[in-house]
Amino acid sequence: MKNRAMTGVLLDEQVIYTLQDVCRVCSSRTEWVMELVDEGILQPVGTRRDEWRFPGNSLHTAMRAQRLQQDLGLNLAGVALALELLDEISALRARIGALESEFD
Repeated sequence: MKNRAMTGVLLDEQVIYTLQDVCRVCSSRTEWVMELVDEGILQPVGTRRDEWRFPGNSLHTAMRAQRLQQDLGLNLAGVALALELLDEISALRARIGALESEFD
């Protein structure tokens, strides 16, 4: 089996990001991030756009949303649904893993 190099972005969940930070990391337009907020995919802290702050997991969510749009051609409503279902699958797998470890 060939060795494969892994690439990725290391995210600090404790860091708070600005709208510009999210745009820069995702190489996206401000309007796209605003659409993610409008669709409920990202939940910034702050009432005005210039005050918005995003927790560290928002970058991961935005990058997942971007991949779903690019790879599958989903619109933002589809992205929101897909992300919700993927999170639910992950939670169910974790519960199954916990139950399996109880019986080992």
